[in-house]
Amino acid sequence: MLIIFSFLLSVLSIFLSDNSPFLLAKNTQKPNIILIYMDDLGFGDLSCNGALGHTTPAIDKLAAKGMRFTNFLTAQAVCSASRAALLTGCYPNRVGVSGAYFPGSKVGLSPEEVTIAELLKQRNYKTSAVGKWHLGDHPSFMPLNQGFDSFFGLPYSNDMWPVHYDGSPSTDWKKSIPTLPLILNKDTFALINTLQEQGNLTKQYTERAVSFIESNKKEPFFLYLAHSMPHVPIAVSNRFNNYTGKGLFADLMAEIDWSIDSIVQTLDRLGLSKNTMIIFTSDNGPWLNYGNHAGSAGGFREGKGTTFEGGHRVPAIICWPEVIPAGIVCNQLASSIDILPTIADITKVPLPSTSLDGISFLPFLQGNINHPIRREFLYYYRKNSLEAVRYDQWKLVFKHPGRTYTKHLPGKDGFPGASPEDFPFPEALYNLSRDPSESYDVQEAHPEIMEKLVQQANKARADLGDDLTGVKGNGRRAAGSVN
Repeated sequence: MLIIFSFLLSVLSIFLSDNSPFLLAKNTQKPNIILIYMDDLGFGDLSCNGALGHTTPAIDKLAAKGMRFTNFLTAQAVCSASRAALLTGCYPNRVGVSGAYFPGSKVGLSPEEVTIAELLKQRNYKTSAVGKWHLGDHPSFMPLNQGFDSFFGLPYSNDMWPVHYDGSPSTDWKKSIPTLPLILNKDTFALINTLQEQGNLTKQYTERAVSFIESNKKEPFFLYLAHSMPHVPIAVSNRFNNYTGKGLFADLMAEIDWSIDSIVQTLDRLGLSKNTMIIFTSDNGPWLNYGNHAGSAGGFREGKGTTFEGGHRVPAIICWPEVIPAGIVCNQLASSIDILPTIADITKVPLPSTSLDGISFLPFLQGNINHPIRREFLYYYRKNSLEAVRYDQWKLVFKHPGRTYTKHLPGKDGFPGASPEDFPFPEALYNLSRDPSESYDVQEAHPEIMEKLVQQANKARADLGDDLTGVKGNGRRAAGSVN
């Protein structure tokens, strides 16, 4: 009898290994987690997504070893808002965050909100934030008050400094902005005065990230690595100056690719790769009016600061060798707000008691690949304007004034071209499965879809409000504020 039972177990194990490659291993409830968040990296800026003019072999290899998403949306296509959403699992307007905070802002991400770092502290994770923060530079809003044990980076965007596009001292309104501070924990580590000094940021961030991994190799850790670039101004370290022979943007992409490779190599060297989940994505699409210093939206419409796909559709890769087989491509709709609930699901941490908007996609990672991760998405922008809604492949864009990059030539060599903010976009319905560039309106052919999406929008307005229609909503929480 024992022989028969052992034989059946052997057969069962062979069957499962051949047919269920996503089965979770026993020790994967506390994986190391590395969340890499790029700034203004467009969907078309990775060679695995079709980039032209440069290559990203290390990032491509990361995608080949794991899962590459093709339908992944940032929650809002601008700096502070997208970061608030990423770290809280909420649409940014739900937590009172909008736009991009300037130095000295009196508002920021409320310390009452629960971040990914604070969730993981419940499971005794070591946590570190490296790179751009941009959720308020008042001490009460900074990383050490938001669940992180350590911080090394900039408090806001790298263009918020008293320096002109060509690197000379600014003579316009920017001259009143403080010198750009590089922060270590709570104190100023260095002041950044020149483009050459900015060129060291990618290298410095990477070295700090590697050091954190090495120092915490024997216990679970969460590393949030938020690179400041390719947000302008772009610059590289001496090693990558003229590295590709294809211009500064290509050189920068080579240095970013080196950074990712350095992280992966460190994990390999320390024997941590199998049970470390690396999530790689971007805060929004490219800032297209900067021309040869900006990236590519990969054929999607418009870019950063818009609710068209070029602003929201971003690169996304998850590599977790212990769980995810190599070479998986996910075409399911997913968003950055889904990362927090997924991490909570993996680590068995209870979700916050406040309302969230994210949905765990752990079942998808475990192999339920035919079940949708999410079917709906809300495209908010500006203070609280609902500019579009999505259901499956259908996207209804509402009449709204907005940014466009298509009416003027882009700038060059660090100088911007015009990008008017008040272009009158008309209402239109797009079928993204056939028209991913949002080129032709099909609302007359699909009145039933229009009705469904309008109902979806009205439900969202009742919850989160909408400045375009004057609806206040009852589901928003206040941002943090200081006197």
